[in-house]
Amino acid sequence: MSGQLKVTLVKSLNGRLDVHKACAHGLGIRRIHNPVTVADTPENRGMIRKISYMLKVEEA
Repeated sequence: MSGQLKVTLVKSLNGRLDVHKACAHGLGIRRIHNPVTVADTPENRGMIRKISYMLKVEEA
C-alpha cells in the first residue's frame, strides 16, 4: 500500500442511502469535485469500496 489516496466525489450525495452518506463523511468529503487525501488503510478502502460508484480514486 502506497500510503495516500486522492478521493474525489463525482456524483451527488442527494438521495443516497444514509450509510453511503456516512461513508463519504467519514472520508472527509465535503463537496463534489473537491479532492481529499486519505490514508491508504483497510478501513478507508472499505468505505471507498462501498461508495465507489460515486468516487474517482487516484494514488497520491
